[in-house]
Amino acid sequence: MYTGIVQALQPVRSLEKKEGLYTFSIEMPKDLLLGLDLGASVNINGVCFTVTRIAGNEVFFDAIRETLALSNIRLLELGSLVNLERSARQGVEKGAEKGAEIGGHLLSGHVTGTASVLSLDTGENHRRLTFDSDPGWRKFIFEKGFLGVNGASLTIAALDRSTGQFSINLIPETLARTNFPLLQQGDLVNIEVDAQTRSIVETVERIMAERTSGGSD
Repeated sequence: MYTGIVQALQPVRSLEKKEGLYTFSIEMPKDLLLGLDLGASVNINGVCFTVTRIAGNEVFFDAIRETLALSNIRLLELGSLVNLERSARQGVEKGAEKGAEIGGHLLSGHVTGTASVLSLDTGENHRRLTFDSDPGWRKFIFEKGFLGVNGASLTIAALDRSTGQFSINLIPETLARTNFPLLQQGDLVNIEVDAQTRSIVETVERIMAERTSGGSD
């Protein structure tokens, strides 16, 4: 699980593209490399990846066919800057009075799909991005609700149900820590809908369907 608080912005150092499989590496900052082992999970642009090899500070990952189809990982090139977050820690750590703080909202790293940038409104100290939404997951987004966008936990600032377009606002701190300043019109971002919201909507839909069909008698 992840908190949706991006910890680093790093470039893709190596990339090998095969049919249905990308193998790539990222040079990890020292603080994120500490305690990282083979098999550990790292959130990259919102996608949960397993560490397959570590060579010094270079960490390798594999992206399989399904991941490539669902996410913008298929668009990676050498030097592409990606958002990184290590898995969230639970419990009390040595020397700490309490466990790790959850600053955003819990993300699984299981991407729902992608959304394209429709427009950008950039000011001196802010940036507002407007995206499209796929009909398959549009029902799970609500104004002032949460979404995982390229691995960052963000609040939906505005939503137009008639068009399916939604907007997010980015503060300077978020812009400084993520790849959002690089986005241009037409670019794709990875979306993970909030798990609790999804569960509530699907439960309500199931109950309403049972009542309509008379399945509760």
